[in-house]
Amino acid sequence: METSRPRATSGRHYLQIPGPTNCPDEVLRAIAAPTIDHRGPDFQELGRHILSAIGPVFGTTQPVIIYPASGTGAWEAALVNTLSPGDRVLCFETGHFSALWKKMAEELGLVVELVPGDWRHGIDPAVVEERLSADREHEIQAVCCVHNETSTGVTSRIAEVRAAMDAASHPALLLVDTISSLGAIDYRHDEWGVDVTISGSQKGLMLPPGLSFNAVSAKALRARETAGLPKSFWDWLPILAANENGFWPYTPSTNLLYGLKVALRMLDDEGLENVFARHQRHARATRAAVEAWGLEVLCQDPREYSGSLTAVLVPDGFNADDLRATILDRFDMSLGAGLSKLSGKVFRIGHLGAFEDLTLIGTLGGVQMGLNLSGIPIKQDGLEAAMAVLEQG
Repeated sequence: METSRPRATSGRHYLQIPGPTNCPDEVLRAIAAPTIDHRGPDFQELGRHILSAIGPVFGTTQPVIIYPASGTGAWEAALVNTLSPGDRVLCFETGHFSALWKKMAEELGLVVELVPGDWRHGIDPAVVEERLSADREHEIQAVCCVHNETSTGVTSRIAEVRAAMDAASHPALLLVDTISSLGAIDYRHDEWGVDVTISGSQKGLMLPPGLSFNAVSAKALRARETAGLPKSFWDWLPILAANENGFWPYTPSTNLLYGLKVALRMLDDEGLENVFARHQRHARATRAAVEAWGLEVLCQDPREYSGSLTAVLVPDGFNADDLRATILDRFDMSLGAGLSKLSGKVFRIGHLGAFEDLTLIGTLGGVQMGLNLSGIPIKQDGLEAAMAVLEQG
């Protein structure tokens, strides 16, 4: 009787989910430093440095508020600081995380107008303009968008969403989730007229989970003056007041801030344009492999391909979770699962954060071997197709 082989134990684990991502050794070493007095001058210097250095990653000169929380906390902070019970918000069903944000909005007492989607396309700017033009009384107070939907590998075109809002001459706030795009995909808070940008530490910023962010416009700060949703911990104003002197109004995540300082320096050293180009290059190579295998990328609009991850459909009659289990057992590599209605139908390859060509080839090699071991019929040309893209430089 054949027995299954034990999971590999030599070498490193390949964490190729689309977040949390692998943390660079330099970041981990920084996090391991002794904790300091968060009311002392050394911390004040750290706080001032980070609050100055974080803005360019968001593409903003406006304040960026940092919470010791997950991205879910940053969602809530964006809503409670800008809106009141009963306010209408326009949301778009682009995937699992957009659905969760919509659920949160409803639980907070907001009225959600939902634009349905097929989870294979991003937000249609024409629909944005149509919905807002029809709202002649300007009852919609905010438009909530997920920039890069982590569950699907689809990136919505936020610049075009802003253009659609302007074409409709609508005053709604624009709230954008960049949790899996910040530091990986080109994003411009100020230039695109975003009012609140939401993000987290565990993806493009190359940190463990535990920090979340709100970048806020002057318009969003004005909305805070009349927002009626309850808030205490999430309230921007006490944090902004303490940040003026490099501090926080509560105990911050000091060691994660150590790591953030290093991660921001690494992004700056590489240059954000180079960071974005690297992610797009790895995404192109991954899609080339998928196409060469004869499989299908979930995202159907080439304008919306994600630089952070690629979601791949498995053929009918096969289960993506079985494939993922085989790859984990045989090659000690974790791939992202299909979430909610995509469960068992897709697997997700993360190619963001601290990532290089050889890591991608190792990842795709593990996927190709796993597909073969799982009996999923593919062509054997995936690695060669990916290498051809990478060799072009």
